[in-house]
Amino acid sequence: MAPEIEEETYPDQIIVIGVKVRDLGEVKKTRTDDPSVKVDDWVLLDLDGDHTFGKVYLPPQQLPFSPPMRAMRTTIRKANEEDERSVARQQRLAQEGHDFCLELIETLGLKMKLVEVFGSFSRRSLTFTYTADDRIDFRQLVKDLARRFGCRIEMRQISSREEAGRLSGVDTCGLVLCCSSFLTDFKPVYPRGRGDGPINNMDSHRIGVCGRLKCCLLYEEEDFSLIRRKPPALIRPDRR
Repeated sequence: MAPEIEEETYPDQIIVIGVKVRDLGEVKKTRTDDPSVKVDDWVLLDLDGDHTFGKVYLPPQQLPFSPPMRAMRTTIRKANEEDERSVARQQRLAQEGHDFCLELIETLGLKMKLVEVFGSFSRRSLTFTYTADDRIDFRQLVKDLARRFGCRIEMRQISSREEAGRLSGVDTCGLVLCCSSFLTDFKPVYPRGRGDGPINNMDSHRIGVCGRLKCCLLYEEEDFSLIRRKPPALIRPDRR
């Protein structure tokens, strides 16, 4: 006899706060079990398998639970005095890493754009996120960074859509970018029936700040899809 599978239960109400991850970008809504959290407090978050910090910008509010909230992140706890010292140290280290890395990029002549630098609460490491059109040989860059900061260095390439989502901004519609306000899954957008690239011969108002087709075209246009169409096969004369 097969064992009975217990159904997962969810609360009727949850407490939600607005947080800026590492005090950058747009305010993200997260769950909390601590209703005493206030605006300007620091909280700890679990992000990408590691602990990081965030700053509270919207006070706690109790909301009825809905199914999409299952994917909402939950704060680990409100930062204590030791955590706040760690936050200040990480912010200072991230700024030093950002400035020093920019100098190295220019000195080494690397064709890459540095986006964000952040540390880890669980290990001695610095992560440098960047965008680049081509593959980058950053072995010397990593050696110089490791020698300067004496910790593990991770170089993480992100897409232009991810960059826009991290840095945020306002589009031509006058609203905050979809990628930074509510989207969590970045997918390429293609015109239906086209196989020669997503932005060829596109009107400029359909191109977002990331240089790609706007994500919102999926909601407003009927001629756009997540599936890239293959170009028609070449017609070749029969061999004799």
